[in-house]
Amino acid sequence: MKTIIAACSQNLSGSRASIQKALRTLLAVPWPSQWDICSWLQLLSVLQWVLSFLLMGTVSLLVLIYLLFTSFWPISALYLAWIIFDWDTPEKGGRRLPCLRRWSVWKHFRDYFPVKLMKTHDLSPSHNYIIGSHPHGILCVGAFCNFITGSTGFSEMFPGIQPFLATLAGNFRLPIFREYLMSGGLCPVTRRAIGYLLSQNGTGNAVAIVIGGAAESLSCRPGVTTLILKNRKGFVRMALRHGAHLVPSFSFGENDLFRQVVFEEGSWMRSVQQRFQKMIGFAPCVFYGRGLTSVQSRGFLPYARPITTVVGKPVTVPKVENPSREMVDKYHELYVRSLLKLFNENKTKYGMLETDELHIL
Repeated sequence: MKTIIAACSQNLSGSRASIQKALRTLLAVPWPSQWDICSWLQLLSVLQWVLSFLLMGTVSLLVLIYLLFTSFWPISALYLAWIIFDWDTPEKGGRRLPCLRRWSVWKHFRDYFPVKLMKTHDLSPSHNYIIGSHPHGILCVGAFCNFITGSTGFSEMFPGIQPFLATLAGNFRLPIFREYLMSGGLCPVTRRAIGYLLSQNGTGNAVAIVIGGAAESLSCRPGVTTLILKNRKGFVRMALRHGAHLVPSFSFGENDLFRQVVFEEGSWMRSVQQRFQKMIGFAPCVFYGRGLTSVQSRGFLPYARPITTVVGKPVTVPKVENPSREMVDKYHELYVRSLLKLFNENKTKYGMLETDELHIL
């Protein structure tokens, strides 16, 4: 009997020792640090943004079409009726939701790169403005983060100024996606939409336009800064008609977020890209970034490269209902000079060399 009790006692002490050893091993496992958690939150915030812009419109359209052939068809029918009723809203200032601009996700989005906004001059709330955003890059990260989200402090830097960002009008024809765009302050890049904001929405409005557009994205690559601007004068004519001052801005680091396969001018692939651009409004680029699992893997997420958007000095523009070509050329030249000055004064501060130049085509 004593032998059995001793054996049981030995097993019990052995089990207790095993449990203690297991607990020590568990406690020794490194828990995720605050830095790791922040990194994952930043990565997920960028992932949701990329997926939203690439897939939300198409997926929403397919879902609504599918619902038409199910017992849930009234949902699609009601939403279609809503879009018909609400068709002109994007052209009339949209429907902003301040809570979306203050969404905490955008702070993680900002910190992933990180994105910063730099102010060089004040903007008076008694005027309206057209902000030229350069360069386009692949996905216009700098323009979106600074002018659509409140994460970089635009409203604090420019009190009384309400920013908008113009994008392709076709995006506002996609269900659900149009609501998402309007809620953040995006508007169609059309004369009617921009004219409304500059003439019928009071003062203190700043409409940011990525002037180079889809054509500029074809020349996007690290180490090369090429802007499509020489023959882009519609924004100047618009500014003159409404008396809106012109403000240059440049996002240093925008072209470093992705790697793109750039096809030479005259090649058949380049001609295909240009034809697509004319037909559907954007150019299909062959590019890649980092993957979701690691920086070394390839995927569609942008690389974490710092972006600094510098907002320059406004070019004062008079209000002229029917500006002549000579007047448009004059203020276009003044704008280009102001942009070149902004670039040259700040390039060495934000990762570029003194010898780097801004090529304007």
